[in-house]
Amino acid sequence: MVNQRLLLLDGHSLAFRSFFALPKDSFRTDQGQYTNGIHGFINTLLKLYADVKPTHVAVAFDLSGGTFRTKEYAAYKGGRADTPEEFEGQIPLIQEVLDALGIEWITKDQFEADDIIATLADRGEKAGMKVVVSSGDKDVYQLVSDAVTVLYPMPRSQMLEMTPDVVKERTGVPPELYSDLAALVGEKADNLPGVPGVGAKTAQKWIDTYGGLEGIIEHADEIGGKVGDSLRENLEQVKLNRRLNELLRDMPLEVDFDELKPRGVDREAVHQLFDTLDFTSLRGRVLAELPLAEGDSEMASESLAGLEAVTAAPGDLAAWLAAHASERLGLFLVGRGQPRRGDIEMIAVASSSGDALVADRVDLSEEDVRAFTTWCEDSEAIKVVHEAKAAWHAIKGSFDAELAGVGVDTELAAYILHPDQRSYDLNDLIVRHVGMVLPDMAADELDLGLSLGGGAVDGPAARAWALLPLADVLEREVDARGSTELLHGIERPLMTVLARMEHVGIAADTAVFDDLHKEFDSRVTRAAESAYAAIGHEVNLSSPKQLQVVLFDELGLPPTRKTKSGYTTNAEALTDLFTQLALREDDRAAAGREFLGQLLEHRDAIKLKQSVEGLSKSVLDDGRIHTSFQQTVAATGRLSSTEPNLQNIHARTEEGQRIREAFVPGDGYESIMTVDYSQIEMRLMAHQSGDAALIQAFIDGEDLHSYVAGRVYGIDPTEVSPAQRNKIKAMSYGLAYGLSAFGLSRQLRIERSEAQQLMNDYFERFGAVRNYLESVVAQARRDGYTSTILGRRRYLPDLTSDNRQRREAAERMALNAPIQGSAADIIKIAMLGVDRALTVEGLASRVLLQVHDELVLEIASGEEEKVRRVVTQQMESAVDLSVPLSVGVGVGPSWRAAAH
Repeated sequence: MVNQRLLLLDGHSLAFRSFFALPKDSFRTDQGQYTNGIHGFINTLLKLYADVKPTHVAVAFDLSGGTFRTKEYAAYKGGRADTPEEFEGQIPLIQEVLDALGIEWITKDQFEADDIIATLADRGEKAGMKVVVSSGDKDVYQLVSDAVTVLYPMPRSQMLEMTPDVVKERTGVPPELYSDLAALVGEKADNLPGVPGVGAKTAQKWIDTYGGLEGIIEHADEIGGKVGDSLRENLEQVKLNRRLNELLRDMPLEVDFDELKPRGVDREAVHQLFDTLDFTSLRGRVLAELPLAEGDSEMASESLAGLEAVTAAPGDLAAWLAAHASERLGLFLVGRGQPRRGDIEMIAVASSSGDALVADRVDLSEEDVRAFTTWCEDSEAIKVVHEAKAAWHAIKGSFDAELAGVGVDTELAAYILHPDQRSYDLNDLIVRHVGMVLPDMAADELDLGLSLGGGAVDGPAARAWALLPLADVLEREVDARGSTELLHGIERPLMTVLARMEHVGIAADTAVFDDLHKEFDSRVTRAAESAYAAIGHEVNLSSPKQLQVVLFDELGLPPTRKTKSGYTTNAEALTDLFTQLALREDDRAAAGREFLGQLLEHRDAIKLKQSVEGLSKSVLDDGRIHTSFQQTVAATGRLSSTEPNLQNIHARTEEGQRIREAFVPGDGYESIMTVDYSQIEMRLMAHQSGDAALIQAFIDGEDLHSYVAGRVYGIDPTEVSPAQRNKIKAMSYGLAYGLSAFGLSRQLRIERSEAQQLMNDYFERFGAVRNYLESVVAQARRDGYTSTILGRRRYLPDLTSDNRQRREAAERMALNAPIQGSAADIIKIAMLGVDRALTVEGLASRVLLQVHDELVLEIASGEEEKVRRVVTQQMESAVDLSVPLSVGVGVGPSWRAAAH
């Protein structure tokens, strides 16, 4: 086996070191699984693969439970700390990763990973292979020879290459005598005590004098002094140490070297697993740096050899577009894609034949600009784009043209297929679905997520070209899933509606923001002064350490949840503590209530002040705020709002209402209109469950929560108290979002037993709801996904997880997704209908915002009644349910005044 290289890794050792090297809180999935050990392990594996270039690879793992060593010495490795809770579950996931990478991993009952490595290293050396071992366990020093090298981890992710000379230099003994040295000085990591008073220097001297441990034992009586006495008193422990620290080179291991040849990466398995782990950047590296499985390598063998990209001179872009007028083209833009701040620096267009052109904006002629804008606005000229909404803003900002004719937005298509991904990076998608790794581009990323590539045409041209096969693959997968209408009938046209809404923005009265800022700033000051007065001195109210001293030492309040830095002082914990103190009458509780109340007020006031500051800074020169609606973030299909977030200005609080007062109609418009669905989640619950009583309540126009409360409490709806109604309302909505009895008890601040009884009584009266909720989870567990009324899927692999927390989290998602997702589908259909109807009617009024089940419109003079009719009709007829959809409409001189 000449020129064969065998790479052997100690799986647990590398995973543990990775776990402690990377911050755990930076590597955690939405389901709560920590992944820092997995991430670091993969990074180390890729580095080793690149450096060693192995022909054979194996990863050895320890098994839980004892080994033949613990049978002989029960205290073996007994001093080790408990495995950190955050590390739990990472080793099985590493093993799943290795399966996906086509790399053999091995365990053996009653043996350690080091024994597996020693046996394979010995076999490899005898077969004439070059063997490289990666481990952080010093026991493997004994394996080092001319044919076996150990790569030992060092600080700052460095690896020390342990050759025989390096081992001798670092330990004072050659590799074959390292076990003798360790037997004398002991091994703390293995809980093996050494000879008291004997250090490495003394042990090395004895080994040099007597030739090794056997000679030392044979001449033990000749060694004088206290160390000699100590040696003689501990000879049995030394002999035991030597037996235990010697690695087995001939353990029974039924492994053939052919099994250690990498099988190649299973691309789809990697994608599915990395989706679960939220790994994005690693995906491309794995597929680029490790060999692919045979079937996948054929797809990945496609290269850029067929791409003919040229840099455009003035006039070339117009000619190129004319020559490809009838083709579907890939469009890739380098620039900025923000509302009202869009800009283009470079344009790349490509045909499926590999003909591509890259044009720098500064080199465009007037003819080029006319041709490009005409092509962009031509709905018959089909384009494939990634992040089409950002491209829309870039084109609008640069050329005052609108992007039309988007055949496929690959970001939206990927979102439909994988709604739980955190991001939909173009490079990552091309690697995943097309099997191509594209040329690197410069790291100076702009708002479109694109970059210049140092002036080279390869990067932009390759991406424009790769968009075409990527779109083909994604469309086929979307079609196979039955989601074509969802993509092309809902999400793609909605992109244009959202882009226009973002471009228009909403007018803001900055004087209101200024007044609120002053008021909230005064509240911050007053709350701080009152908090100081409650304890008799000043304290940094933003310092957790100082707050811990005040709360738990000075005031002697009951401790909150313990953390590494003491007791938590987060808002949730302090709010719970404040509630506890409300039930006590002693002086200490009174002082604690006063301080806590002012502390919580201080935090709230700071948040409000910062919120108003952010909104005020977001007003552009046109006097309007231009939020960005994220279409591919929420797995349920909901839209989210960023830069700034206008969906979190809650009308349920006085402060939120006052902030909404700043949003007003702009020049040429007379009022703001709000239109929202009434109890859409509960209507969907009635429709989905088929519960006859709930359905009839909606048909009869009952006050739903009073009606349900009357049935649950066994009283007439007119006798239901406000407190009873509120409890039922909270529970009804909570059920649609997977709320447990424990969650309900915390939300309503009632005993858990009362919350459970409330739920039991509810389900006794509304049995179809209980059956529906149970069936949703059961069906999702069978199918692996949930589905909305429009077939929007959310995949939940953790429904069958052995980890209870992950499984229960997935069950809550399974309850939540069909209701919230269906509500998201309905409002999207309504938005498309409203936009179409306003255009058909020739109305100047326009939709400005979407806040989940609410639309905010700007009403032109004299159009209020027409808009009211159009919007109500479109929203109430968006879908056909077994219960009527009902909307409320409000109109006023501000967003607040339009509340209803």
